[in-house]
Amino acid sequence: MIKIKRRNFIERGFAVVISTILLPPFFLNRVQSFGKTKLIESGTKPSPSLWKDTEINIAWIGHSTMLINFFGTIILTDPVLFERIGLYFFGLVFGPNRYTLPALELDEIPKPDLVLISHAHMDHMDYKTLVCLTNKYPGMIDCITAYNTSDVISDLEWKSLSELDWGKEKEVIGIKFKALEVKHFGWRYPWEKDRSKGFMIDGRSYNAYLIEKNGKRILFGGDMAYSEKLVGVLEKPVDIALMSIGAYNPWRHNHCNPEEALIMASEQIGADYFVPMHCNTFKQGVEPIDEPRQWLMDSYGKYNINVGLNRIGETFNLS
Repeated sequence: MIKIKRRNFIERGFAVVISTILLPPFFLNRVQSFGKTKLIESGTKPSPSLWKDTEINIAWIGHSTMLINFFGTIILTDPVLFERIGLYFFGLVFGPNRYTLPALELDEIPKPDLVLISHAHMDHMDYKTLVCLTNKYPGMIDCITAYNTSDVISDLEWKSLSELDWGKEKEVIGIKFKALEVKHFGWRYPWEKDRSKGFMIDGRSYNAYLIEKNGKRILFGGDMAYSEKLVGVLEKPVDIALMSIGAYNPWRHNHCNPEEALIMASEQIGADYFVPMHCNTFKQGVEPIDEPRQWLMDSYGKYNINVGLNRIGETFNLS
């Protein structure tokens, strides 16, 4: 049974009442009716049981949810595995529904060793998914999230729950994680303080992460707009960059387009491989749903980088 702490009850109830006017603008853009809608299947299904622990495997489950086998350690990023995202209230979610189904359902995903969360936005820190994961594996999953965001999920049964601030490093289960500053914003509800508004001490933050093991380096970009914040902060190039490429029209101040993501990945951090995310799952921007992936494939040849995958459900392998 899904548990909610008493201290969260009033906040959650109040949020539901006023959700229609206070959801972030990219949610309001496409909130749909509560009736059933036909969802598109990914068409490709990952096979985690076939992955080798001597390799890196990265499967795009949908949006910014990536299932990563990093030399035998399973990492799940920004997990969003249900039909809707938005305000969670007694098992119901009020908000927009998916365009594309997740490539794997919750019961098909192997137990994560660690859940990595970039920030507290509802399409990245999905309370219903995290409740179900921790109920299924109580006290068995480590979690890393951004500075001043752990309170949203602190009532869940984690093995450990850590916040990581910009520039800070932490080693968990044999993997080194470093939080990186990006250009985005962090509030979960509009009345909350946010670092993008200058509240650096008590505002909600937002991360990209450098993930390292066995000499290999993965950048999980989280959610970001184009900036030069990643220039010079990494000691050497990364092997794989997981980068958001959707919801840029008209949200250029918060999200990068595919061209900008390619520039950051290839020129700023020197990635060998590019893996897209944050597109083709929810209709958050006004650009056509397939435009980000098509733009990516049309443009990447201009840069010194390879595209590892470009469809939800595909798996990138690095032996």
